[in-house]
Amino acid sequence: MTPTFQSFITRQKRLGVGISGEYGGRPSIDPCALDAEHPGLIHFYEFGTDADRGLDDNLRRWLARGRPATYHFLDLNLEEAEELDADWLARTRSLAEQLSSPWLCGDAGLWHFGPRDRGHGLLLPPILEPDSAKALGRNIRRLSEATALPVLPENPPALAFIGGMHILDYFAMVCQEADCGLLLDTAHLAIFQHSRGYAPLDGLDGFPTERIIEIHVAGGGERESADGFRYLDDDHRAQVHKDVWSILEELVPRCPNLKAVCYECEHNPAAATLDNFARLNSLFPAPGAAASAP
Repeated sequence: MTPTFQSFITRQKRLGVGISGEYGGRPSIDPCALDAEHPGLIHFYEFGTDADRGLDDNLRRWLARGRPATYHFLDLNLEEAEELDADWLARTRSLAEQLSSPWLCGDAGLWHFGPRDRGHGLLLPPILEPDSAKALGRNIRRLSEATALPVLPENPPALAFIGGMHILDYFAMVCQEADCGLLLDTAHLAIFQHSRGYAPLDGLDGFPTERIIEIHVAGGGERESADGFRYLDDDHRAQVHKDVWSILEELVPRCPNLKAVCYECEHNPAAATLDNFARLNSLFPAPGAAASAP
């Protein structure tokens, strides 16, 4: 049975502020070491991987301590129904169960073009039109039913989008079609707003913020190409752009069902992230923690 949005938020506990991680590749912050050196700063670990690679040692140590974790898939074109094959579904559900993840989440874009290939690494945004939103919503329902887990689509990053809808209107339609919650990436939203010439908060009025279950925060900065094209880069540096902070500070009080805020910063020196973690904890205290002034 597909978990309904209302049943999900009724039983889901607040996780607090977390740190992201991804299988392999560049050096990453060890969440166990960060937690030991700065107790109370991080409360969950969001792990990104695919069905082929599975789990890594950082995550296994975190889980061995009985700490909460969430599963972020990196290998599913969520808009394409043929992606939801039995083998992928079984392996993904198994990984999520090993994490005791309360939900599945992932960018609602194209992770690959053609056959699924772990080394491909493509991520393109969906077409911002109603037919695309409805197709995405139908597949979210299918994935949720097949895994018995709520699915939180994430607004993906891109410097250019095809389609006439505002990305917030697009995902509002997705949430309605799928009866699901949303993982809103504030850095990705800031990039979209900048690319379309909007102000950081444009489109939030009327958006169903009660559907936002998780928020991502990531560093990035303004760049300029050789031909003068200016853009916001989603490079996950430690420094968070002012537009991202503006969106986050506007949203948190308006999201009654918000359960988790994840800072995507794992490839930076741990010391460079501490002030931002403290600021995030002041905005979104963990269960039982008292709010403090930013």
